[in-house]
Amino acid sequence: MRVPQITVAFWVIKGLSTAMGESTSDFLVHAINPYVAVLLGFAAFVIALVLAFAKGRYSPWTYWFAVVMVGVFGTMAADVLHVALGVPYVASSIVYALVLAAVLVSWRVTEKTLSIHSIDTPRREAFYWATVVATFAMGTALGDFSAYTLHLGYFSSAAVFAAIILIPAIGFRVFRWNAVFSFWFAYVVTRPLGASLADGLGKPKEVSGLGLGNGWVALVLGAVIFIMVAVLAITGARLRAVPALEADQA
Repeated sequence: MRVPQITVAFWVIKGLSTAMGESTSDFLVHAINPYVAVLLGFAAFVIALVLAFAKGRYSPWTYWFAVVMVGVFGTMAADVLHVALGVPYVASSIVYALVLAAVLVSWRVTEKTLSIHSIDTPRREAFYWATVVATFAMGTALGDFSAYTLHLGYFSSAAVFAAIILIPAIGFRVFRWNAVFSFWFAYVVTRPLGASLADGLGKPKEVSGLGLGNGWVALVLGAVIFIMVAVLAITGARLRAVPALEADQA
């Protein structure tokens, strides 16, 4: 299989990667020329996907490197629509939601399944990464829409998304919702949740952040991700699979 099992470690690293993608993107576009930053983000994104596809199987290093680079570039893609083109966050959220829906429908029609446990061919892996990119871009736009357009601020937005992410968990465990639907529901929400937390930590105090700095937040999160991935890669250890999402065969 070309992607990892859905374990506790998966969700922890996924959440950290969303936050790191947000803080890294924000740091780069302010530290260097934003056009150069976007080009660098796109180049790293392409390299990461090439490495993932070349591997032909799941590897902790190549997989999570790709996820992190998707996080960085996905953030930039969402920000380009708003900052460079002046598209309102509500509009960009809708645009990326439609893109995500189109990718999922195409994947379902072509492969007859959206289960990540069926990703064992290059074509299915391509659908998977296209979906991941769309979720990151849409999640970034949603997080900004909540924080800026709705004026909730970063930590209030994070609290809202933390509550929303409980919906698929409760829906699956209590009401026996479809596992694939529950997985992708939760996967989408991890992005605005992580992004809101990263912004809350890194942004200046005058805009409701703690003022720790995007660069420092990205560095610390990157170090934690590196350590966790190293442990998985060196020991081959896998935490107990989450039962709710281990059976997604629909």
